[in-house]
Amino acid sequence: MRFLRHLGNLLKEFFQFAWKNKAWWIVPVVLTLLLLALLITVGQSSAPFIYTLF
Repeated sequence: MRFLRHLGNLLKEFFQFAWKNKAWWIVPVVLTLLLLALLITVGQSSAPFIYTLF
């Protein structure tokens, strides 16, 4: 639970930085990287279940 709170604070500070410095180009880059990390994490946890089907 502590990890999610720190992650939320990090994302909040990131968006405040982007808003203050008008660095809108960096927002899609970070969101894409977070989505990719989530996809890799979910893919690794579901791999053993897929292997048992075949």
